[in-house]
Amino acid sequence: MIDAYEDPGTPERRGGWRYLAWLVGRQWPRCAAGAVLASTWMVLLAATPYLMARAVDHGLEPGDTGALAGWTGALVGVGALNAWLGLMRHRVMTRVRMDANFRTVKVVVGHATRLGAALRGQVGAGEVVTIGVGDVQTISTSLTAVGPGVGAVVAYAAVGALMLSVSTRLALVVLIGVPVLALLLGPLMERLQGRESAYREGQSVLTARIGDLAGGLRVLNGLGGKGLVADAFRRDSERLRERGYRVGAVTSWIQALGVGLPVLFLALVTWLGARQAVQGHISVGELVSVYGYVVALGWPVSFLIEMGHQLSRGVVAARRVVAFLRLEPEPVTGTRDAPAEPSALHDPASGVRVLPGRLTALAGSRPTDAAEVIDRLGRYTPSEATWGDVPLSDIPLPQIRSRILVAEAEADLFAGALREVMGDQDTPPRGAGNCATSHDEPAAARHQHPADDSAHLKALHAAAADDILQSLPDGLDTPVAAQGNTLSGGQRQRIRLARALHTAPEVLLAVEPTSALDAHTEATVAARLRDARAGRTTVVASTSPLMLDRADTVVFLVDGKVAATGSHRELLTTEPGYRALVARDEEAVR
Repeated sequence: MIDAYEDPGTPERRGGWRYLAWLVGRQWPRCAAGAVLASTWMVLLAATPYLMARAVDHGLEPGDTGALAGWTGALVGVGALNAWLGLMRHRVMTRVRMDANFRTVKVVVGHATRLGAALRGQVGAGEVVTIGVGDVQTISTSLTAVGPGVGAVVAYAAVGALMLSVSTRLALVVLIGVPVLALLLGPLMERLQGRESAYREGQSVLTARIGDLAGGLRVLNGLGGKGLVADAFRRDSERLRERGYRVGAVTSWIQALGVGLPVLFLALVTWLGARQAVQGHISVGELVSVYGYVVALGWPVSFLIEMGHQLSRGVVAARRVVAFLRLEPEPVTGTRDAPAEPSALHDPASGVRVLPGRLTALAGSRPTDAAEVIDRLGRYTPSEATWGDVPLSDIPLPQIRSRILVAEAEADLFAGALREVMGDQDTPPRGAGNCATSHDEPAAARHQHPADDSAHLKALHAAAADDILQSLPDGLDTPVAAQGNTLSGGQRQRIRLARALHTAPEVLLAVEPTSALDAHTEATVAARLRDARAGRTTVVASTSPLMLDRADTVVFLVDGKVAATGSHRELLTTEPGYRALVARDEEAVR
């Protein structure tokens, strides 16, 4: 089975069937062993009536006790061997399914990591969750085809050969029967794929909506929109349920036929065999063997029908995985190096120019204007932005990511100890040596923690998060839940800011880093942020007067364009629009 740290290989992305074949090929020795074990197990199931017929014809009917004992012993031995083979078959196929499960998870998670920031713009969170929760299990279950599926085909051929030794007519009925079953079930399998795909699509959308609701429940309650959203979610759930009923209807027909058709098959062959026995064409022992063959054939026929059902569902799930794997990350293009020295960032679309080594604030009349400028300066959206005299689009993306950090207001927080959440800074990014030390860091904090935690403590202090650290029982080793769910909104925001400051990038672009803080804490953060980032390029999107007053330069944006540039106090005097914007914010602070 695949190791946790083993390379899962390069997945097949040309289609669902090819992806399933790739999973089999990655563990072909185990799949081959499962096929051999399953084939032997099913053939021996068919051998049981053969041995029973010999015991009747050569032992019981002529009264030969020795022959009867011999054939009975062989029957017991075959039964014991088959029990062991069944156990080994199940064990091997469990490993096959688990390998496919873990390998697909590693492939999906690895590709999500490679997509990075491009992931959110190309696929919803619900799609990724549904792949991880449902599709992975469906795909792994469909690989039953390589064990019992192959065994069913081999056993079917073996039973047909054994039937030829008894009666050609009965053998033809058996050999023609399964293709007839396939013709009957084929349209149902195609319908199942179509309805399964529609259901799977709706499930992905609904899962994404659940995540959005869980994340914004408090906001909905505050705005009084909880009832409206709940009604919409209920309607979507009902539609998905109806799709599920349609899938279940087709599935029930397939499963019913999988149980019922072998029974009808058994009745037909038994009736034909009984007629031939009455007519003297076959012996009583051969009639017993015919009945046993048909009973044994029930297993392969049921497995073949179940295999078709599982493969139909598996290929739908595999197509979803393949569609996800076909998503491409941002192209790592660019042949020009980034400026060697700190340089100005310029966004022609808005007219914003950020001078190096300064704290610049973007205040927009619309909340999204400043965030869009930051996305362009951080190269998260295509633009004509430049760094120095070099277009950002001409610089290799790894260089930009190593020197320019965009800190979003709702950036993800992963589960782990607080130290791990903030990240380790073994090798600071380029320019990290210019980071100013906070002179007002409490002396007690400096003496109560190891020296290698000093960078974490400085970042937490700069983000005014000292009280968070003091409230945690194990300090930096205290576990933090995923997305910081054990913390308040203001605490999460300060932890995000501390993480960004701990990274110590050459250029920091922060979107609303203090929007969830009270006025006193926000003023503290604004003052400490300026000190912590002294000498480095920092851009903050904010309309808070407490933050704007600390900025070296404030850029006032109207409809996404630069309307005025200056200090906070200058703009208050000269720009009525800016004054009105900040005054509304001051009212919010009060």
